[in-house]
Amino acid sequence: MTDRPIGYWIRRLDALLEETLDRALAEEGVGRRHWQTLNVLRDGPLDPAALTERLAPFWTEGAITPAEIIEDLTRRGWLERTADGRLHLTAEGATTHTRLSTRVGANRQRLTEGILPEEYATALNVLRRMTENAQALP
Repeated sequence: MTDRPIGYWIRRLDALLEETLDRALAEEGVGRRHWQTLNVLRDGPLDPAALTERLAPFWTEGAITPAEIIEDLTRRGWLERTADGRLHLTAEGATTHTRLSTRVGANRQRLTEGILPEEYATALNVLRRMTENAQALP
């Protein structure tokens, strides 16, 4: 199976990341995109357009929309809007983020078992450069 092209491995890994993270978060009734939204907003308030832009690389066709995630997280009391319309985590949202961070961290640890930190850094660097090269193609 090592003779498969990089595209295969990237797509396969992405699907498995989605599945394993969704399983890790299922107890809270949330998925990967909920987590990503909470994680982005932990750094501070963003307007909905900026949030959507930051999350765009994670969204695929057919996935729950950013608007649906925002609505769900707001309904749960984890997000609210500031007076100027930006979204931010509530105290309960921050607590939830902390709780979910433990699960996500354990998931990441299992994912990287047997991989040295320098190997991981090299893999990220290679993927980043390949992405930049692909973006530069006509």
